[in-house]
Amino acid sequence: MVRISKSFVFAAAVLCAAAQVTSAQAQPADGATSNWRAGGGPPTNLQNLAQTPNAQRASIARVASGSGQLPNDAGQVWREYDITPYTLRVTSTARPEQAIVDWILRETGYEAWHSDPLGLLSANGRVLRVYHTPQMQEQVAEIVDRFVNSNAETQAFGVRVITLGSPSWRSKAQRVLRPVPVQSQGVQAWLLSKEDCAMLVADLQKRSDFREHSSPHLLVQNGQSTVVAASRPRNYIKDVMIKPEIWPGFQPEAAKIDEGYSLEFKPLLSIDGRSIDAVVKCNIDQVEKLQPVPIDVPTAAAPRQRTEIQVPQMAGNRFAEKFHWPADMVLVVGFGIVPTPTPPEPTAMKIPLISASDHADLLVFVENKGVLGKPPSVTRNLQPAVGVFK
Repeated sequence: MVRISKSFVFAAAVLCAAAQVTSAQAQPADGATSNWRAGGGPPTNLQNLAQTPNAQRASIARVASGSGQLPNDAGQVWREYDITPYTLRVTSTARPEQAIVDWILRETGYEAWHSDPLGLLSANGRVLRVYHTPQMQEQVAEIVDRFVNSNAETQAFGVRVITLGSPSWRSKAQRVLRPVPVQSQGVQAWLLSKEDCAMLVADLQKRSDFREHSSPHLLVQNGQSTVVAASRPRNYIKDVMIKPEIWPGFQPEAAKIDEGYSLEFKPLLSIDGRSIDAVVKCNIDQVEKLQPVPIDVPTAAAPRQRTEIQVPQMAGNRFAEKFHWPADMVLVVGFGIVPTPTPPEPTAMKIPLISASDHADLLVFVENKGVLGKPPSVTRNLQPAVGVFK
C-alpha cells in the first residue's frame, strides 16, 4: 500500500491553486483585449504600436503647444528677400540658394540662429525668409545684396598650386610680401601686387625643386565653390579571408587609398567689386609607408603557411580659413613643409621609409582675373588687409 505524506498533498494543492489563478488572469474580460501573446513575447499592445505607421511615441519631456505666435521679445521682425536675380543666373548647381544660407551662417555665426533671441532662416529658389532682430536683418541684407548684385557676374580666377623642396625662396621674396594674419598653426599668408607676383613665379620656376601641380583658370560663380583636385589610387592588402576550398587556402582582401589633394575655393565679391571674401580649404592625404604584418594561414597541406597584410601609415594636412583682400592683389597661402599634394609613383627601388622628397613647401596663389577674363578695374588699395578668421 502506497503511503502519501501530508507535505506532498499540501504542495500539490498549492500548485493547483496557482494554476487556476494564472488561467484566470490569462483570460481577458468580455470586450477587453489581452496584453499578452503566445510564446512569452512582448505585450501585444507594444506589438500593435510598432505595426501602426501613424502611432506616436509618448514623449518623456514636457511639451507645450505654445501661444501660436513667434516671440519677439528682442524686437524680431520678419523679412522676405527676393533672390531670383541670383538663383536664375546660377545654373551650375541644383540649389544655388544654399550658398546664400551658408554665407549668412558663416558671417553671422551659427549660434546666432540656435539661441536667444529666436531666429529663423529658410530659403528656396525664389525667396529667403528671415526672422531676427533689425540689427541681424541689416547684416543679412548686405550679404544678399552681394549675391543678387548684377555686377557680380561670373569671375575668372587663377589658382596655382606650387611646391618647392626648400623654403629658402622666402629670404629673397620677403621684401614684396605683405603678411596677412592666419589662425591655422604653421600656415602663412601674404598679399602682393600682380606685377610682383609674376616676377616671383618666374623666379621660382628657375629652381630645380620647383613643381607646379595645376594651373587652372577657373570660371567661378560668385558665392559658389569650385574644387581643384588630383589623386591617384594606392592599392594594398588589408586582410585575408580563410577559404579552404580554394588554393592556397586563403584569399587576400584588397583595399585602396586615394592619395592626392583637394583644393576648394569659394569667393564672394563685395558690392562695389573692390574686395574679395573667399573660403580656402585644402586637404592632402599621403601614404608614407605600408607596414607589413605577417599572418599565419595554416592549411592541411601547408600547416606553417604564412602571408602578409599591410597597415597604411598616413600623413595628411587639413586647412580651412576665410580671407579678405583687395581684388587687384594676389593672395598667396604658404602651408609650410607638408606632404606633397601629388606624390611620385612608387618604384621597386624605393625604400619603404619616407624620404625627404615626399614633403615640400606648398604654396597656393589666388588671383582675380576679372569678369570673363577681363582685368578688374579697381584702384590699388594700399591699406592693410582685414584680418582672417575661420
